[in-house]
Amino acid sequence: MSHRSWKTEMTASERRQGLAFFLLYLLVFPRVNAWLQRLWMGDGEVLVAEANVIYYAFLFTLTLFIFWSFLKKDFLGLLDWLPENLFAAAVGLLLAGGLYAVLSLLPFPVRDPLSLQYAQEFRAAPLPILALILLLIPVVEETVYRGLICGSLRAYSRPLALGVSTAVYAFAQVWRYALDFSDPRYLLLVVLYLPMSAALTWCYDRGGSVWACMVLHGGLNGMILATAL
Repeated sequence: MSHRSWKTEMTASERRQGLAFFLLYLLVFPRVNAWLQRLWMGDGEVLVAEANVIYYAFLFTLTLFIFWSFLKKDFLGLLDWLPENLFAAAVGLLLAGGLYAVLSLLPFPVRDPLSLQYAQEFRAAPLPILALILLLIPVVEETVYRGLICGSLRAYSRPLALGVSTAVYAFAQVWRYALDFSDPRYLLLVVLYLPMSAALTWCYDRGGSVWACMVLHGGLNGMILATAL
């Protein structure tokens, strides 16, 4: 199967706005979201499924607003190179899914909060959580981590783009738990997410479309939920 000659469709304006969005997404929006939920539900309450869906629906809307031109052109690229993208997504799902299943058997000193959260919220509100993990989260995160970070760095260095995109996404899945629980052992869970992050980054590099990465991301999220249940 042929390998697509790679280029990003993101404009300089989208990259500038996207960088601001990414910093807010990492450092500001989660804290504002937690504060609003405490204000809404009262201190000490567990985050509910509907609140997380509303939060990611807001991020989803911002993502479409900021990156609409990029996503539209990138979708046309998906159609032009559909076999390559489907192949990359399928291989990524098989390999990353298998590695996650094996690595989840390791005796980590702490349990993965993300999988527990998915399972708990699915039991409370199945349809909203499926929309969250299969659509909203993949669109937001793949546009940012693959489209913005990997795509921006890819113009300078392919190894740098693949390495940074993989590492940043994997650590982004666990670092907030280490901070929230004041327990650095949660950083060890990065081992669970490095293969998944590498598969997503490879899928983007191989097929050239974040839409294929979104499909793969949704499949991996569904696998995490099924494993937790």
